[in-house]
Amino acid sequence: MSNLKKLAGQTAIYGLSSILGRSINFLLIIVYTAYLSKEELGAFTGIYALIGFLNIVFTYGMETAFFRYATGKNLNPEKVYHTTQSLLITSSLILGSGLYLLAPVIAEAMNYPGQAYLFRWTAILLAFDAILAIPFAKLRLDNKAIAFAGAKILNILLNVALNLTLIIGIPYLMDLGTIPEGFLGYRRDWGVEYILLSNLIANGLIIPFVWLKAGFFQFKLDKAILRPMWGYSIPLLFMGLAGVTNELISRLLFEYLIPANFYPGLSSREAAGVFGANFKLAILMNLVIQAFKYAAEPFFFKQSGSKDSPLLYAKVMHAFILFCTILMIAISVNLDWLGPLFLRRPGYESGLFIVPTLLMGYLLLGVYFNLSIWFKITDKTNYSFWITLAGAIISIAIIVFLVPVWGFMGAALSTLGSYLIMCIICFKFGQQYYPIPYQTGKDLSYLIVAFGLSYFGFYLNLGEPILSFFVKNSLVLAFLLLIFILERNQLNIYFKGSNKK
Repeated sequence: MSNLKKLAGQTAIYGLSSILGRSINFLLIIVYTAYLSKEELGAFTGIYALIGFLNIVFTYGMETAFFRYATGKNLNPEKVYHTTQSLLITSSLILGSGLYLLAPVIAEAMNYPGQAYLFRWTAILLAFDAILAIPFAKLRLDNKAIAFAGAKILNILLNVALNLTLIIGIPYLMDLGTIPEGFLGYRRDWGVEYILLSNLIANGLIIPFVWLKAGFFQFKLDKAILRPMWGYSIPLLFMGLAGVTNELISRLLFEYLIPANFYPGLSSREAAGVFGANFKLAILMNLVIQAFKYAAEPFFFKQSGSKDSPLLYAKVMHAFILFCTILMIAISVNLDWLGPLFLRRPGYESGLFIVPTLLMGYLLLGVYFNLSIWFKITDKTNYSFWITLAGAIISIAIIVFLVPVWGFMGAALSTLGSYLIMCIICFKFGQQYYPIPYQTGKDLSYLIVAFGLSYFGFYLNLGEPILSFFVKNSLVLAFLLLIFILERNQLNIYFKGSNKK
């Protein structure tokens, strides 16, 4: 089996679990937009953006460091696992306790007076996430894709079941008189609280399962292993912080930067809820990126010693871009019916026009992940910080200057602009230190054409819905035909010709 086929197979397993899991989870958007107010959805958007930032702090680059030191440093992988997991358990207890104590201060700063309990729950949730990170990484390293996928799906099913029970089930039974009002302290005025509690409980319940599947664990802090890992991982911490800034800062800051009455009839927090709901529609691209990352990260490290690895990395990049550009067009041209299908209440569809821009932004995030392999396998992770810092600065600048003027689109452009800058800088330095023969001209052409077709199809309206549907989707077929014409001489090479073991 060729290396590309092996990577495709692993990605398919991770992808299947991600698609199934995220599809189930994605259905929660229907619940949230149907049963919660726009203000509650705005609170959900802001708090989960904060969680995204703090997740990076709680894991501080140790996941990638674990892959590097368990595969390419002639160390015992089990010792690396014990040491890394022991470190994260210790640091999670310290960081989680500190955040728990600071919860009242954070609640006031983020305009959640009297709701410090939200941030206490957040502290526990973040600690749970951190102590699961390395066992999940070990499952990937050991090629236990099915166990990994099973744990992820179990977690999502538990989360969804709890959401449905707390947001829909209990109020419904109270209305019927089956259970008394205030059953077990239930509060009808809670919304984001039940989202957070569901996530917290679901993550806590799967910890024993994941630890069992990852194998025996012994608490041990080996200084000989930790010292070099620190030097490798700390730049990744700052890279992660800058990177998550690019991804989440728009959702975190939107309600504080959008002028009052910018969108008539919506408060700033309600407008943030509309933006966050439409941001979720780009999750289809993000789950592909995540599935690819799950499979590709250990794969890239394992292949790094091969003399043919640069050519392999280039082929992976090209195949990745082909698949994701097709997906971007397919989603964008069908937003006229996909949007209302998931955004159940009136008013949310006003933000649909930003989705193609967000899809392109996520696609570029995937391109950056491919490009970033050079500094990971050459141990030049210090470059990662400066590259992502540049992206974060661009992201914040676009948000600050464009959100007050362009609203939703200003925030969406921050995602696209930051990842574009990061790709350009990473490519430039990467070709100096670890040249990879990317098909740069062809890849750029595909990206530009696909982005143009995405917006052309989004705005195309022939009046008749059925006719519009077929004409819009003919753009996808036209793009597929273009790929076939340009790539027909290389399709066999990807899977047969040049990637044999």
